[in-house]
Amino acid sequence: MHNRKPQRPRSAFITAALLTAGLMCATSALAQNWPTRPVRMIVPFATGGGTDIQARLFSAKLQPLLGQQIIVDNRTGAGGNIGAELVAKAPPDGYTVLFQSASLAVNASLYRKLNYNAMRDLAPVMLVSSTPLILVIHPSVPAKNVKELVALAKSKPGVFNFGSNSTGTTSHLAAELLKTMTGTKMTHIPYKGAGQAVVALASGEIDMLFTTIIAAVPHINSGRMRALAVTTLKRAPSMPNLPTVDETLKGFESDNWYGMFFPAKTPAAIITRYHAEMTKVLTDADVRKLMENQGAAPLGSSPEEMTAYLQREIDKYAKLIKASGAQAD
Repeated sequence: MHNRKPQRPRSAFITAALLTAGLMCATSALAQNWPTRPVRMIVPFATGGGTDIQARLFSAKLQPLLGQQIIVDNRTGAGGNIGAELVAKAPPDGYTVLFQSASLAVNASLYRKLNYNAMRDLAPVMLVSSTPLILVIHPSVPAKNVKELVALAKSKPGVFNFGSNSTGTTSHLAAELLKTMTGTKMTHIPYKGAGQAVVALASGEIDMLFTTIIAAVPHINSGRMRALAVTTLKRAPSMPNLPTVDETLKGFESDNWYGMFFPAKTPAAIITRYHAEMTKVLTDADVRKLMENQGAAPLGSSPEEMTAYLQREIDKYAKLIKASGAQAD
């Protein structure tokens, strides 16, 4: 007699197939009916800031399109990591979405240890907008443009200084990019927030600063600062006569972008629906005008484009952080 290998009962295969089919149907139904309750939009920064202002604008416009309330929930701390981690670990059911800035890409290298991985644990939805930084100097600095500023910094290695909102912020890393691309040596003076840094430049405590247009304009108009350029590849709509740094240093780009993310493994149908509604919001004339008044340029992208963009940004900032030696605790 030959020993026959026991065969798995046919009923087991049928049961497995039915379970798989049932799961697929349940997922499909979830996506089709979504949302059936309020959606929580996590903002990892304090109320009143650029991220929060945009989030509240989008939430108000999304509510009638989705038929549910969009609740903005500010979860601050650790440079935006607390809010990002909360979304990364949330159930992938479409009821928790992250509205985050470029700090998501910066933090991937700035922090020695994170409890989440942006590329692995988040599902990008859209690159929503971009806010340029503006390069401003104190009026006592004898430079009228970027070329003259670089020449001046090279003539005083280590003496010429720049401020930042704090170590590792985009205001800091924009200056590090300038240093790297021009081979200049400048001294970094970090402050505790944009407000302190702007006051320091206006009072002549520092020579140079990359900051937001909204923060700088009052001081530019009063003559306490001189604007040299913006950091995006295109000129800012609110200041069309101001050149870009890229016009002098080809390839220079350091904006503060904003994007939407769901937890990884969120059903594709939910992401597609949310993306479609956000696209409608971004094409609304009133929304675009409000964003531009805040210095933000509406963008829009596919989830795949946002994924590729995030990886490029992570790689870019990793190089700058390594070169600068910046590190958060």
